[in-house]
Amino acid sequence: MSMLVGLWEPFATFGFMRRALVASITLGMGAGPVGVLLQLRRMSLIGDAMSHAILPGAAIGFLAAGGLSLTAMGLGGIAAGLGVALLAGLVSRRTHLAEDASFASFYLTSLALGVLIVSARGSNIDLLHVLFGTILAIDGPALYLMAGITTLSLFLLSFIWRPLVMECVDPGFMRMTGSRGALYHMVFLFLVVINLVAGFEALGTLMSVGMMMVPAATARLWTRRLVPMMALSATVGMLAGYTGLLVSYHFRLAAGPCIILTCSAAYLFSLLASPAGIRAGGGSSPFRSH
Repeated sequence: MSMLVGLWEPFATFGFMRRALVASITLGMGAGPVGVLLQLRRMSLIGDAMSHAILPGAAIGFLAAGGLSLTAMGLGGIAAGLGVALLAGLVSRRTHLAEDASFASFYLTSLALGVLIVSARGSNIDLLHVLFGTILAIDGPALYLMAGITTLSLFLLSFIWRPLVMECVDPGFMRMTGSRGALYHMVFLFLVVINLVAGFEALGTLMSVGMMMVPAATARLWTRRLVPMMALSATVGMLAGYTGLLVSYHFRLAAGPCIILTCSAAYLFSLLASPAGIRAGGGSSPFRSH
């Protein structure tokens, strides 16, 4: 009985723990499916770059609001992230540089600019909040915005499901048939940006991408079917949020890193125990969309 009490007592007693749990579940539900598509499109590192690219906009929103305001940071982050995505796409089409090289150049510039803005106008504590988040300080408006972003993400994914999957399988076919591949690509980047923005206040710019990519990598080791892969990715993210918050509460550790490390523990376990793990001999397997 005492163990069961320990599993639920922090959330039953403290309102900030309940809000943090709802935030973790919301983030996992929206970021998991987006992370799966990022990996299947071989854009994992671009997702990491985007999480840093939105830092200047988030930093400006942070200072303009006088503190952690997910609305102000979100609007600034969306503007900065989409701006970097457009610039990187433009450079890759007008020069011989690949898109990932363009993203790398822009995200390093954005990261340095964001840190400079916060350090010049704020304190070291402000910088830590922006970089690493404060999931235990989530308030009601932030939860509403996260829920809205998750709802929008799932709706858009269901609406443009077929072209997104087709672009994962054969992007050349999309271009040859004259389909709106570039438009779907930009919509997908928009989904990546808004889910990273949703993770800002909770996990910060340095770790928000972890809730997106690590559960997706874990799910890919267990199944080749796309829909179950997305569902498993979301489930791993949500369970990692719950477990990480429990660990941080009982051992008095930082909540954000505990959540990401819990995701990493699930990934390491999957590497050892899953059908496509280390014992299976490696190699990337094709996936099935149904």
